[in-house]
Order: sequence, then structure tokens, then C-alpha cells
Amino acid sequence: LKQVFNKDKTFRPKRKFEPGTQRFELHKRAQASLNSGVDLKAAVQLPSGEDQNDWVAVHVVDFFNRINLIYGTICEFCTERTCPVMSGGPKYEYRWQDDLKYKKPTALPAPQYMNLLMDWIEVQINNEDIFPTSVGKCNEEVL
Repeated sequence: LKQVFNKDKTFRPKRKFEPGTQRFELHKRAQASLNSGVDLKAAVQLPSGEDQNDWVAVHVVDFFNRINLIYGTICEFCTERTCPVMSGGPKYEYRWQDDLKYKKPTALPAPQYMNLLMDWIEVQINNEDIFPTSVGKCNEEVL
């Protein structure tokens, strides 16, 4: 069981914020709030004087890292043989469509679906037009 809950085991490398940047400081503040056991609503509330888009971006990247960590603990147990369908229980099946290779919703084994999903999310997070890393470059319409 210790192997399954290894905090250093992730599906992909963790996304990090550059030390000394505003987003790094916001990330530290968010982590401190979440680790202090305070009210969740208060923990995600926009700190006074901070840009809402930067605050949301920090939490999106943090959420990606947490999902990455969770998936990293189970990915070796979910193979194409053991997880032939990406589902949310017996009533829900998720199908992949990206308008590139998969033009129509396509049933895929769970590991393949997750690889495509994590790749897509990483592309979005790395897109400077959606998640700019320079101060004052934020696109208000995107977030």
C-alpha cells in the first residue's frame, strides 16, 4: 500500500512555477491556505490586490499536478487489458475527440484516453495565449 501512495510518483513531471515570480508567490500562498486546514471557501478566495486570472491559473496548474499525482498511483494497475473503456461507472463512457486524429467521439482504453487528455491539458497550460507567464500579459477573455 505504501507503494500506491508514494507522493513522488507522478504520471508526468510536475508543473512548477518559476521562483521569484508572482505566480510562484501565489502558489505558495495557496499551498499554505490548503495545508492549514482552513475553510476551503476561504482558501480559494482571491487574495486582496491579486489578479483573478493569475489566481485561477495557479489553481488550474495545481489541480493538474494533483490529478497527475493521483493518476500516477494507479496507472500501472489500469492497463488496456484491465481498463479497456474510459468510463465513469456503468452508466458513463467517455469518448475522445480532438478534431485532429479523432474527428468523431471515439471509444478508447482508459490509459490511452488519459494520455491524450493529459497531453491536451499540458498543451493548454503551456499556451502563453491562455496562461501567460509574463506579468501584465493576461488575456482577460480566455479565463
